[in-house]
Amino acid sequence: MNDDRTDAMVEQIKQIAERIKELREIAGITVEAFSEELGVPKELLFEYEKGCVDIPVGFLYKVAQKFDIELSAILTGENPRLHIYSIVRKGKGLSVERRKQYKYENLAYNFIHKKAEPFLVKIEPTAEDAQVEFNSHPGQEFDYVIEGTLKVIIDGHELILESGDSVYYDSGYKHAMKALNNTTVRMLAVVL
Repeated sequence: MNDDRTDAMVEQIKQIAERIKELREIAGITVEAFSEELGVPKELLFEYEKGCVDIPVGFLYKVAQKFDIELSAILTGENPRLHIYSIVRKGKGLSVERRKQYKYENLAYNFIHKKAEPFLVKIEPTAEDAQVEFNSHPGQEFDYVIEGTLKVIIDGHELILESGDSVYYDSGYKHAMKALNNTTVRMLAVVL
């Protein structure tokens, strides 16, 4: 990853952090109450709101649901406008870079009142012994592997998915993903 991309990612995180803090403050919710409601430690919420650490997409999804706003409004600062259909051309989705090994591309960012959030996700391989980061968020998720081999851990169950395989699950359970065989994984993830 080049320095420009890292700087852009850091700036994007800071802008998202400011939006989260502003939403919380406008609603008159204390950090303590917000952290309890979203199920994250108060100290971690402070870090999210300062833009000091990566903010998981699952957490952003919880914030969007809490304030009944579109996820893309948190990501971009703009509300979606399209309501009949939305086309996203190859490689033109809204880039959402939260963690170095994951790259999300929102494929319906400009459609208002979505029932689902579709993402093209690219997962870079990490060291065999590297720890996976668990996530959970309200709703359900559908993941379809386009290429590569993916290890998915859902509530302690380890699944290996190859190209063409898919999994549908309750995303309220802790889950994590890891690219295997030192190969990048590309997958479609639909969060409902």
